[in-house]
Amino acid sequence: MSGTPAAVPHSERLLVVVGPSGAGKDTLMAAWRQRALELGRHLHIARRTITRPALAGGEAHEALSHAHWQAACESGAFAMHWHANGLAYGVRMRELEALAAGPVLLNGSRAALPAIRAGAPDCRVVHITASPAVLAERLKSRGREDARQIEDRLARAPRVAADFTLSNDGPVADSVAALMQWWEGPAAVHANS
Repeated sequence: MSGTPAAVPHSERLLVVVGPSGAGKDTLMAAWRQRALELGRHLHIARRTITRPALAGGEAHEALSHAHWQAACESGAFAMHWHANGLAYGVRMRELEALAAGPVLLNGSRAALPAIRAGAPDCRVVHITASPAVLAERLKSRGREDARQIEDRLARAPRVAADFTLSNDGPVADSVAALMQWWEGPAAVHANS
């Protein structure tokens, strides 16, 4: 189940980052935000609400039990929500209010993209990928899944219609430079270097 209760104002400023687990989305989003700040640009990262314990690793998120997440969902607290990999995800309305002031990065879901696009039709999608070997190694090193779960994650590869696709097998700095070039053009990559 995924959903978009209402249209998202200023959806042209929403940058939805998707890709398989282990592709480095959180790392790249943080580094992209930092580089934007160095260039005098504000880039808000939307904090997600997830049915994963707060100390489970990964991104800083609002942790809720399944029951509390469901109650929040039913009360209309989420601008968008979805299920993936046995977890429930939501983005509270207040996280997208930052779109009124400027761009917002959202760690989305490939499977939920149709619902995200329904509520944010002008959003731009960035698909972060990595080779299967790199993905497997990253998933193993974070220690949240067993070998079978890692296999399942690697097998899940829906097609993604993205505005920009980036292979994140190399250094983070190279990937961030490519993101900046796509987002703002070549001048942004070298300004204030």
